[in-house]
Amino acid sequence: MKKLLFIFFFGILFSSCDNGKDEIDLLVVNAKVYTVDDGFSTAEAFAVDEGRFIAVGSSEELQEKYNVLRTVDAEGKAVVPGFIDAHAHFYMYGIQLQTVDLTGTTSFDEVVERIIKFQEEKNADFITGRGWDQNDWEVKEFPVKDTLDVLFPDTPVAITRIDGHALLANQAALDAANITAENPVEGGDIEVKNGKLTGILIDNPMDLINNVVPEPTIEEQVTALLDAQKIAFKNGLTTINDAGIDRETIDLIDSLHQNGNLEIRIYAMISNTNENLDYYLDRKPYKTEKLNVRSVKFYGDGALGSRGAALKEPYSDRHNHYGALLSSVEDFKKTAARIAASEYQMNTHAIGDSANVVVLKTYDSLIGNEGDRRWKVEHSQIIDEEDFSYFSKNIIPSVQPTHATSDMYWAVDRLGEEREKGAYAYKKLLDQAGIIALGTDFPVEEVSPFMTFYAAVARKDTDNYPEDGYMKEQALSREETLRGMTIWAAYSNFEEGEKGSIEAGKFADFIILDQNIMEVPEEQIPGIKVLETYLGGKKVY
Repeated sequence: MKKLLFIFFFGILFSSCDNGKDEIDLLVVNAKVYTVDDGFSTAEAFAVDEGRFIAVGSSEELQEKYNVLRTVDAEGKAVVPGFIDAHAHFYMYGIQLQTVDLTGTTSFDEVVERIIKFQEEKNADFITGRGWDQNDWEVKEFPVKDTLDVLFPDTPVAITRIDGHALLANQAALDAANITAENPVEGGDIEVKNGKLTGILIDNPMDLINNVVPEPTIEEQVTALLDAQKIAFKNGLTTINDAGIDRETIDLIDSLHQNGNLEIRIYAMISNTNENLDYYLDRKPYKTEKLNVRSVKFYGDGALGSRGAALKEPYSDRHNHYGALLSSVEDFKKTAARIAASEYQMNTHAIGDSANVVVLKTYDSLIGNEGDRRWKVEHSQIIDEEDFSYFSKNIIPSVQPTHATSDMYWAVDRLGEEREKGAYAYKKLLDQAGIIALGTDFPVEEVSPFMTFYAAVARKDTDNYPEDGYMKEQALSREETLRGMTIWAAYSNFEEGEKGSIEAGKFADFIILDQNIMEVPEEQIPGIKVLETYLGGKKVY
C-alpha cells in the first residue's frame, strides 16, 4: 500500500513539473528588447536553449510556454544583440597590453616618462609600445630619436604611432635592423633631415624594425588574447573582425576555442603574405561556431595622420606630397584576381581617394555586382565624388566612426575644404551601398563601441565639440548605427543567418545596458555601461 501511494504522489509531482511544457535554459523577461530584425521590432522577452534564441515575445506568454532553468529579470533595461566589431585588431591589442601604453600622451616628454617607468618595472631587452599621436601635442611635428638615444644607448626602443603607420626608433633599434640614411625606400619613408636619421619610419620600412623585435612566447600570446577578451566582453563585444593576422595566430585562436579557454567569436582576416595566401587560398574557408576564416586583408595605403594616405592631389599642408600606395597597382590587381578565383572575401585598407579609386575599380572589374562576394573597403575614408557609385551590397564600406571625430581637428589641414567634403561621408556611403559595417579599429581608437555609436550619430567629441556636429549631414540615425554594429556587420561577414539580431535560431549573443542607447540624450551615449554580456546564452561578463 505504501509503495502504491509513493508512486501516486510521485506521478502527481512529475506531472505538475512537466505541465506539457518544454524545459529551456534561459528566459529573459521585463526588458526593452531591440531585436534588430528586418522590421527593427521591439519585444519584452526572449527564450534561449542550447545556446540559441528559440522564441521572442512577451514575458507573460513565454513564462506560460516554458519551464525555465534560469530566468533573468532585466527590470526594464535595454537589451540589444551582442556588438560585432567589423574592424579591429584584437590580437595586436592584446599584445599591446603587454607593452608601453602611450595612448593619451599630450607631449613627447610624457611619452619619455612612460617609457622610463615601464623599463624600471620590466627591464625589457627590447622596448616597444604604441599609442602616441603628435597631432595631440602642442608641437605637432614628428618627434626625433635624440632623447631616446641618450636614455637608452644600448637598449633598442621602437614606439609605434597610434594608427600603426609610423614609428619612432632609437639608434640601437636602427642599428639592430641595419637601417641607414642610404636604405632604399618603397611604399613609405625613412625620414632623414640634414643627412641624419630622425628615427621616424612610415609604413613599409617599419617592417625592418618589426623583423628584429623579439617574437612573444606562446604564453605571452595566450595572455594577450585572454586579456583582450576580458575587455571586449566588458564592452559588449561578442564578435570581432581581427583585421590582419597570420596563420600561426589563427591556429592559436582555434586551439584556444577548442579547449574552451577562449570564447569570443572571431572573424579572421588573413594577413596578405605569400605564405598565408599559399596556405589558405588552395583550401576552402574554415568555419566553426566561434571562428570564421574566409577573408584576406590587404593594405592599400597608409594613414592620413602620418600623411601616408595616398591622395590624387598633393596634401594641402605639404607641398608636392601625395602619400603612397604600399604595393604597386599591378601587385594589388594580381592579388585581387587570385582572391577572386578562390572562395575568399577581399578586405582592403584604403584611406586616401587615390587608394580608394584603385581598390574600387579593381573590385568592380573582378566582381562588380555579380555573385555574392561581399568584398569590403576597410575605412573608405576619403572618396572622390565620382567614385561613390562603385559601392553596393557586393562592394561594402566598412568604416570606423571615431576616425571622423579624432581627425576632425586637423583633417581640413591635410585635405583642404573641397576634398574634405568626400571624407568620413558615412551617410552618403550608406545611401549608395544600402549597408554599412561599423567598427572601432581598436587599438587605433578606443575599444568602446559606445564611442563608435556616439561618433556616428552625434559627430562630436565628448566635450560637445563642434556644437552642431562635424559634417553633421553625414551622421547616421540610431537605428542605422545599431544595424551597422550588429546585423549589417554580420552580413558583411556572411554570418547574418546566425548572429546580428535577436531572432529564433540565431546564437544567443546579447547584452543588457544600464541606459537605453536608443533613447538617452546624445551626450549620455559615451557613458553607457554594459551590465551583462551573454555569448551563446552563457553569461561571460
